[in-house]
Amino acid sequence: MEVGRICSELVAIRSENPPGHTTEIIEHIQTYFDNLGIGSKITRNATGHCNLITQGTHDKILFCGHVDVVPALDEGWMHPPFSGTMQDGFVWGRGATDMKGGCASLIAAFTMLVEQGKEVLPACAFVCDEETGGGYGIRYLLAKKMIRPTDCLIAEPSPVRHPCIGQKGLCRLQMKFNGTPAHGSLYPAVGVSAVMEAMSLLQYVKGLHDQEYPVDARLKEIIDRSSGVLEREFHIHDVSEVLTKLMFNPGVIKGGEKSNVVAQHCDLDLELRVPWGCRVPELIAGIKSHAPHGKIISRTTHDPSITPPSCRLVTVTCNEVDRVYGGPVFPIVQWAASDARHLRLCGFNVIEYGPGVISTLHAVNERVTIESLNRASEVYLGIMNGYAGSHE
Repeated sequence: MEVGRICSELVAIRSENPPGHTTEIIEHIQTYFDNLGIGSKITRNATGHCNLITQGTHDKILFCGHVDVVPALDEGWMHPPFSGTMQDGFVWGRGATDMKGGCASLIAAFTMLVEQGKEVLPACAFVCDEETGGGYGIRYLLAKKMIRPTDCLIAEPSPVRHPCIGQKGLCRLQMKFNGTPAHGSLYPAVGVSAVMEAMSLLQYVKGLHDQEYPVDARLKEIIDRSSGVLEREFHIHDVSEVLTKLMFNPGVIKGGEKSNVVAQHCDLDLELRVPWGCRVPELIAGIKSHAPHGKIISRTTHDPSITPPSCRLVTVTCNEVDRVYGGPVFPIVQWAASDARHLRLCGFNVIEYGPGVISTLHAVNERVTIESLNRASEVYLGIMNGYAGSHE
């Protein structure tokens, strides 16, 4: 079956997260592998969060993709977001780029491997819940030791000549601020406003954005090269600042009881994207010291991560991309977070490479070119064959 049709079928199976139910799409993917004679196992739970793992014959490399997608409203789309329409050389719909296109190309690569009569050496994992933290997906598989440290390619969308080998860190904080209520006409002479305490902290965080975080020369070179690539892909100026500085977003702030009462309570959900060279414990310690009336209720943190650019996985992948697309080919880092951070934390070397129109990721009219689906499957097949050549 052609890869465009596979992608279209996957897009048409709804798997928005939330709620994150993936039973239907995972069972659909299992039928592909059943037809190829490749054994697989589905993990299930009562909430409908399912994963699939195929059974390779050696553990040199794992291919991975997530099947959940962010929600989409119907308004503004050229084609309904869950139609999987194939038109004008694209597959259209939510998840076409992030990342059912990559999943389709993986399935196509395994199909070509079998059709060539070759032994299926690599394993593959299709997971749920990447869009909301991976607790039911990759983190579940890691906790149950259903996958073990090895080289891993995630078929996330990437620039065609530039696989991604690293991401900035992440710090999500839920905070509560308590104030001392008083009549609003007396503030700031009387009372402590929980809202203003939250605002004071945000002023401190805004100042952190201007700080510089030194890194070694090799990483600086990678970041500089990455900036140029990502500027072209996203049409964003000063991408270097996005990669090297602490980025912050007070996504939710709710506080106060009435306009003439000094606010007694305020809730703040704050997300920080952490650059290389910035230490998360020191970052949180600074936030605590500048929030005397605030308390961190919950936190999610991940350090910046990177796969060694000289490792075999990066070399093999870049060689195959060069074979299919031609040069210049080199790896980059990015600001986003993905399942790669969980895998690297557990000892995996991870690279991200996949098809997609990156500017449409999570956007209206998300789509992927059928040509890029075909070329990605060629890259994946070449990597499979490259690792098979060293099988002992």
